[in-house]
Amino acid sequence: MNNEILVAPEEGGQRVDAFLSARLPDQSRNAVQRAIAAGEITFADGRAIKKNHITSSGDRFVCNIPEPVEIEALPQDIPLDVVYEDDALIVINKPRGMVVHPALGHPDGTVVNALLHHCRDSLSGVGGALRPGIVHRLDKDTSGLLIAAKSDAAHQALSDQLRDRSLTRIYEAVAIGRIGQDTGTIDLPIGRHPADRKRMSVHAKVSRDAVTHYTVLARYNGYTHLRCQLETGRTHQIRVHLASIGHPVLGDLSYGRKKAEKGLSGQCLHAKHLGFTHPNTGERIELEAELPGYFTDVLGKLGAAELV
Repeated sequence: MNNEILVAPEEGGQRVDAFLSARLPDQSRNAVQRAIAAGEITFADGRAIKKNHITSSGDRFVCNIPEPVEIEALPQDIPLDVVYEDDALIVINKPRGMVVHPALGHPDGTVVNALLHHCRDSLSGVGGALRPGIVHRLDKDTSGLLIAAKSDAAHQALSDQLRDRSLTRIYEAVAIGRIGQDTGTIDLPIGRHPADRKRMSVHAKVSRDAVTHYTVLARYNGYTHLRCQLETGRTHQIRVHLASIGHPVLGDLSYGRKKAEKGLSGQCLHAKHLGFTHPNTGERIELEAELPGYFTDVLGKLGAAELV
């Protein structure tokens, strides 16, 4: 995209990101902010734009935003830690730092790329071309159990269990601060953050019900080791809920403290347990993934534990 945009007299007095997102209908306000930061939008004379610039009549901007690259999910020979697999489904233990499906900024190297290689043509198409087989997701820096379906029928059955809340997902997390109650429930709806579309919030105007149950496993000086069970599955649910009660997940730079602690650059959150009814046999399957090294290393750095 190569556009030159002139500010008319009646268009002065606006923040530049709001003005440009209105004039560039294919670009969100966040996308405009990123383009300004990347130098893809400048003044016509080449000067950089400050993010809080207020437009004036006669301002002239040049937009050189690259055309979007079409993303395609292709098989890649990436090792997978397979916990369970049969003709209907596969469960893997996802490492932290691995994205689940291709997207802008992460076109490959994802779980989906690895599954396409491992499973060949036996993944359901319900999730679409970029999310074949994916029944539920984990954040990039959340480790642990993730299930994918190999047939449309299995995908539908597992999705139905997500909706009726019979698919069990239990996580372990380290939260900042000492949580006094041994058990608790956070019942707060979650929706898109009103000012930052990449984040979620319990104060959104449009939200959906969200329930997280937690149990304290151990307390440390300034931290709490928790087991969290999801009753619902909203984006970033555990991270948002724990932050909402003043105890964000350790290492969560989006919802917690803005600097790394205990050697972490992402949240200390692990999907440890997954339980579901097998879509073909009706058998109840219960799976566990032990705490990974990064998580146990963090626990070792917290000092003496006060066991519950």
